Amino acid sequence: MIHSIHNNELSVAISSKGAELQSIIHKDFGLEYMWSGDAAFWGKKSPVLFPIVGGLKDNSYGYKNKTYHLPRHGFARDMEFEVTSKEEDNIVFTLKSNEETLAKFPFEFKFSLRYSVEENKLSVSYIVENTGIEDLFFSVGGHPAFRIPLVDGTVFEGYYLKFSAVENAGRWPLSADGLIENFTIPVLENTDHLPLNQSLFYKDAMVFKHLESQSISILNHINPHGFTLNFDGFPYMGIWNSGNANFVCIEPWCGIADSVNATGNLIEKEGINSLSLLPANIFERTWSVELF
Repeated sequence: MIHSIHNNELSVAISSKGAELQSIIHKDFGLEYMWSGDAAFWGKKSPVLFPIVGGLKDNSYGYKNKTYHLPRHGFARDMEFEVTSKEEDNIVFTLKSNEETLAKFPFEFKFSLRYSVEENKLSVSYIVENTGIEDLFFSVGGHPAFRIPLVDGTVFEGYYLKFSAVENAGRWPLSADGLIENFTIPVLENTDHLPLNQSLFYKDAMVFKHLESQSISILNHINPHGFTLNFDGFPYMGIWNSGNANFVCIEPWCGIADSVNATGNLIEKEGINSLSLLPANIFERTWSVELF
């Protein structure tokens, strides 16, 4: 089921399946900012990554001497969320652990997404609560796909990424199995600009760790329309395109795929987050996107 929120500037649609963002329209410009979801290239628009980000080595992990299996990016993106709060300009979707999730992920949890609009900004919050009897180990992240080119008269290669800080960062390449290699490839060398080109994504996503920037904008030199995605509090970043498609995913992550050298032990997994049993101990992170 599709649910909508809006204000004077933005109209936003979200599906209850996967609590997946479907549409962001700026009313003043009549512009749709989200990818169409064309299945010939990639049939999703903004899947939610939980309780893992990326892939696991052999699609499995170990916890307390047992082996569990999870698909890439976890299960939340394919599950039905309940709407637990709704107003004109904000909505909350919630997924709770159940028999199905416990078979793959032996932790009890309450996972909520809050979408809210203010002026020209959409904010997306991930809220994780530990409802079990032991520490909860998890990762969480976003995968929003934005339509590029954004307006008529522009082309994909006419856009560029503008980082909020000067970066010296290499991309961490992915193996054929989707695992993080143990070396980097130079990409950003004393610059805050990266021109977009489809060839950047021919070998899967560009993965970065611990960027100096707290936001990334997609801009072009022909007209003023673009957006800025703010991701303060997310230590990992993926930038992706399925290959010659007209979109770019800007993916803020609290977690990352297993490395080729991963032990498979969930507690030792790079980027894993933990929530203890302390009362009111809640994990919350918010990314936002400003449309112009």
